[in-house]
Amino acid sequence: MSTTTVGDYLLYRLNEIGIEHLFGVPGDYNLQFLDHVIDHPQLTWVGCTNELNAAYAADGYARCRPAAALLTTFGVGELSAINGIAGSYAEYLPVIHIVGAPSLSAQQQGDLIHHSLGEGDFSSFLRMSQPVSVAQAALTPDNACKEIDRVLAEVLIQRRPGYLLLSTDVAAAPAALPQSTLSLPTAPDHRAVLAAFSDAAEQMLAQAKSVSLLADFLADRFGVTRALAAWLQQVPLPHATLLMGKGVLSEQQPGFVGTYAGAASIDSTRGAIEEAGVIIGVGVRFSDTITAGFSQQIDARRFIDIQPFFSRIGDRQFDHLPMQAAVAALHQLCLRYQQQWSITAPSPPALPPAAGSELSQNAFWQAMQNFIRPGDLLVADQGTAAFGAAALRLPQNCQLLVQPLWGSIGYSLPATFGAQTADTERRVILIIGDGSAQLTIQELSSMMRDGLKPIIFLLNNNGYTVERAIHGAEQRYNDIAAWNWTQLPQALSVHCPAQSWRVVETVQLTDVMKVIAASPRLSLVEVVLPAMDVPPLLQAVSAALNQRNSS
Repeated sequence: MSTTTVGDYLLYRLNEIGIEHLFGVPGDYNLQFLDHVIDHPQLTWVGCTNELNAAYAADGYARCRPAAALLTTFGVGELSAINGIAGSYAEYLPVIHIVGAPSLSAQQQGDLIHHSLGEGDFSSFLRMSQPVSVAQAALTPDNACKEIDRVLAEVLIQRRPGYLLLSTDVAAAPAALPQSTLSLPTAPDHRAVLAAFSDAAEQMLAQAKSVSLLADFLADRFGVTRALAAWLQQVPLPHATLLMGKGVLSEQQPGFVGTYAGAASIDSTRGAIEEAGVIIGVGVRFSDTITAGFSQQIDARRFIDIQPFFSRIGDRQFDHLPMQAAVAALHQLCLRYQQQWSITAPSPPALPPAAGSELSQNAFWQAMQNFIRPGDLLVADQGTAAFGAAALRLPQNCQLLVQPLWGSIGYSLPATFGAQTADTERRVILIIGDGSAQLTIQELSSMMRDGLKPIIFLLNNNGYTVERAIHGAEQRYNDIAAWNWTQLPQALSVHCPAQSWRVVETVQLTDVMKVIAASPRLSLVEVVLPAMDVPPLLQAVSAALNQRNSS
């Protein structure tokens, strides 16, 4: 009978918390552990073309599953991945980063070994990871099981990355598999603070003549999406999301007024949210790119701000209050007082009409509005793609995956790979610019290798249009090399299963969309657009960013 190891213990725990795939790149410090991954009956190894793409893929996976895991090698591998891990930290994604490390004896002796800095200090890279992870552990045979449980628990509670340094000999050390499920720390008793919060919220809501609801991405990360849907089903308040949380609320439900973006919002959207007597925010973070340079006009005296572990009402803060408890209390209060509120809401804004046969941003997004369908997962890279997607009205159960806070261009393509791996039956649509795609297009080969079938619309506007809109419209630093995009699938796969097109007119795009809808295959559509044609929201945001960067 073979002996179970620390590596087996870790894999057992990963699978227990809902992880079925491990992304990464092999290296000599993780190869023996990888043998155990390959042999595991419920975990699948997903090799990526580089560690950064693997981190992006794990991030996309974590947006569709309870958590994700990433395996790299020591030093060179983990530092290549750290940008992706930082994005997961900024945007609250539970990604466990496992780093295969040299043996403990080599570390204790300070051996001058490869992938190190040559200084005998083997904790340097762990220290580099501390600002972008909520828990870290350098595992030993004595502490491994306890530390694995501690790090995983913190990752699940805080919904942010964790870091495990797994030396070769520690991974192979004997360990018994868990006899009980992973234990999460007991939350402190919040009954007293909930009562105080409810009293303060009732005083504000009882005097209000109108109430609006604004939700954002943290509502999704901390599991209150269904609770919000039930609340709005019973109390159809005027409601909106910010770009980062688009899809958290149903956009087909009565009361939806559009995507809120501060002063860059459509007037009817802005008025419905900002001019209400009380504004309730759930999981909202006002960042510069989604508020057109912090242009939101949200009066703190009329704002009930619900965050994952605390809430604010006016100038009062209620600590150690779980988001779920605060949402449940507000739901009941709204049921009690809704009869005295005006809850009519304007219709969501329609996309501006497109003119002429040549493709434009307006024409593309009109076509995309007609193409998307209930249940789709839409992924948009930072740039014209994300800001154009903000104007869409998503069908029922359609989700938008964007990264506007960290904003690492190229993120969306490997994130699409991760999201599609998490749910192979879901239709996944990626919209990415040509500049962004040049950073991470290699992962298209992994999609084809694994038989995945995402639909990719590559917006070819001849360079970094989002940067041109901010500054340097004619500067050559915003130019990129011209690629033959439709030939890339063939170059990246010996037995290419993909179909690809290049479209320059609206009618071509709509005809291609009909073909794609009828034949589910990996599809790449190069959409040729004017270099300086940008969505209206991006115009407002770029002007605000240029002003801030120049001051």
